[in-house]
Amino acid sequence: MPQPLNPKDQAHFRAVVRAYEDKQYKRGLKTADTILKKNNKHGDTMAMKALILNAQGKTEEAFALGKEALTVDMKSHICWHVYGLLYRANKNFEEAIKAYKFALKLEPESAQIQRDLAVLQIQMRDYPGYVQSRQAMLQARPGLRQSWTALAIAHHLSGNLAEAENVLTTYEGTLKSTPSRYDLEHSEAVMYKNSLIAEQGDYQRALDHLEKAAKNNLDRLAVLESRAEYLSKLGRQEDAAKAYRALLERNPDHQAYYEKLSGALGIEESDTKARKALYDEFATKFPRCDAARRLPLDFLSGDEFKSAAKEYLAFMLNKGVPSTFANLKHLYSDEFKKNTLAELAEEYLKSQSSDSTSKDKGEAAALYYLSQHYNYHMSRDLTKAMEYAEKAIEKDPKSVDFHMTKARILKHHGNISKAAEMMDYARKLDLKDRYINSKAAKYQLRNNENGKALKTVGLFTRADTPGGPLADLLDMQCVWFLTEDGEAYARIGNTGMALKRLHAVANIFDVWQEDQFDFHTFSLRKGQIRAYIDMIRWEDHIRDHPFYARAALAAIDIYLKMAEKPSANGVNGTNGEDAEDALAKKKAAKKAKKEQQRLEREAAEKQAKQDPNKTTQGAADAKKKDDDPLGMKLASTTDPLGEATKLLSPLLQVCPRSIEAQHAGFEVYLRRKKFVLALRCLNMATTLAPDSPKVHEQTVALRLALNYQTDLPSEVQQVLKEGFKSIEESVDLKKYNAEFQAKHKSSPTHVLAAIRARRNLGEDPRQCDKEITGILNIPSVSFTDAIEALETLKRWKSPEVGAFKAAALSKWPEVTRLS
Repeated sequence: MPQPLNPKDQAHFRAVVRAYEDKQYKRGLKTADTILKKNNKHGDTMAMKALILNAQGKTEEAFALGKEALTVDMKSHICWHVYGLLYRANKNFEEAIKAYKFALKLEPESAQIQRDLAVLQIQMRDYPGYVQSRQAMLQARPGLRQSWTALAIAHHLSGNLAEAENVLTTYEGTLKSTPSRYDLEHSEAVMYKNSLIAEQGDYQRALDHLEKAAKNNLDRLAVLESRAEYLSKLGRQEDAAKAYRALLERNPDHQAYYEKLSGALGIEESDTKARKALYDEFATKFPRCDAARRLPLDFLSGDEFKSAAKEYLAFMLNKGVPSTFANLKHLYSDEFKKNTLAELAEEYLKSQSSDSTSKDKGEAAALYYLSQHYNYHMSRDLTKAMEYAEKAIEKDPKSVDFHMTKARILKHHGNISKAAEMMDYARKLDLKDRYINSKAAKYQLRNNENGKALKTVGLFTRADTPGGPLADLLDMQCVWFLTEDGEAYARIGNTGMALKRLHAVANIFDVWQEDQFDFHTFSLRKGQIRAYIDMIRWEDHIRDHPFYARAALAAIDIYLKMAEKPSANGVNGTNGEDAEDALAKKKAAKKAKKEQQRLEREAAEKQAKQDPNKTTQGAADAKKKDDDPLGMKLASTTDPLGEATKLLSPLLQVCPRSIEAQHAGFEVYLRRKKFVLALRCLNMATTLAPDSPKVHEQTVALRLALNYQTDLPSEVQQVLKEGFKSIEESVDLKKYNAEFQAKHKSSPTHVLAAIRARRNLGEDPRQCDKEITGILNIPSVSFTDAIEALETLKRWKSPEVGAFKAAALSKWPEVTRLS
């Protein structure tokens, strides 16, 4: 039974609640303790105290007190609600939902509990539960528009479009007067209802609704686009053409409008003459429009393409537009177009002279275009690229773009050190340009200069941020820097800092997912329904982002190395390199650590000088203080494969067609002896790229592992037997691997995979090491192949590392990753 409170203590309890809501935690704790001195078994007060303790970061103490409050008063909805809030704060949403539901049974009329439950249900994508919660909330407050809109959204997300539309129609019937045409919330609701009708495929009704209810809608662009789409879907092509022409009048650079107008006019894709005439019409009408001139190059061919490309290229180069190559490089998948564009640029360059400033500009632009052309991976000739870049720099020694291209060429040569120097030189030509500053920092990170890169990018961070530039980059969620920084630390062997940065990237994606909480209520309050639906759908694919995959795969690779070499765990783990490399990496890691500490110290001193009397920040800084600044705890994990699995699971779920993710999944699951999951990853990788060298290597590894497993359950053996048919159990693996190597002897990556498989099969390690050095003699070998081979030798602690380096450097003397 709950302890009753006298009127004075009831007033104190209300003060505790207010103190928590106002974030006056010290006052709230003091008042709660006053109540508990007299009523030591008052569950509601104990629950509120637990909530305040949790807000102060005392999670364990808060949970203990919350559980004690429940034991004292199991029938208190406040205790159960608080218990749910504690679980929610600790991201255990399933348990939080259970606690909220129990609290709601005890207090069905509580709007706050119902709202908290609904928010968690939509966060967890429990659409049926969300529909029930929203129906209950609508019944409680039928006069509030948000209640109706939220129920419509619930039905929409659960797939019941007709019911969602019906909810909005029912609400419209309750209105006593027509809302003002300037009512933004009503305007959004009308367009949302129109989109629901269209999603059901009833385009005629959607068009009728659009022309009646949305006639004066505030979102004019959405109305015009929807109307054009509906007319096209209904086969009213003449009206659709007029609608798309109206849209092109608003925005003549919108590519999709041209394509849809062409379809509405009934122009066949093969009728290039008619399509070109359409674009020429708008190019004449809008002389400053780029799309009308550029887009015909996508479908023209032969002499027509050459003529149009010559005109476009001359127009852009005469103006000295730096993005000319970026606009045209998508055409390089067509061999004829690629060669034609290069020829036209050469012709243009020859036609120029240095008689006037305008022609100087065109000549420099042509040189810049050709340097980019020969630097591009589909038309690469780095010698020519460098020649044109040098000539362009002679024309304009102060051009940031020209020096950036020269840095990229050096990077593609493999000379990361000189590339970083050149990019930093380009940065100094324009100290106010944030983009070139970021590029310079990125190249410094590629050159493993972590401290220097942080100092460079710190020129554009907030000077007064506690913790220096890195803290500001973390606050601003600068994913690219954190990813590059982590990869650089991994290369120099600083396992702890590498994992620290890569986990910071993964945490940013977690934050983006949690940020939905605010918008579940905010979007309804502001009436931004369509944007909210778009956000929900975007959040469902948040980990499809390439940066998440890149950071997760890099961290998984580190954990795999830690699992192979447990002794290498630690901040300066060397991952099995030779003594010389290990010493170099330890020195680099130590230097980077000192540089970072110096920058943080300078930032702290600078802040102290700016505001020496500021003391209120101390408590906040203490709360935010990182208890593992160098990643030592991350690097000293005793279960690296378990940590890798945490990053791998969402990656495999959202990126099932990523072969890199499937390869990583195989490596993790094989080492954990989860053979069925490893087989699933291998089968998917085989489907995606059956001729991949990694697929062969992993196929041999799985068959070898299964040949030695005699204690697997019969059910698992049956699944593996039915699912793994790439290599039968009776096949001689050494012979199978030798045949693969012979078949692909002209491919360095395939030969390297076969050699790794041979070593795994127990063949002579020395012979395998020597054969890796022999890869350098394959005609098609590149320095990237050599870098991969060198990493393999280092991982094996091979005595051939020195000889391989010497042989590789004699072939590619400028490649810094081989030194």
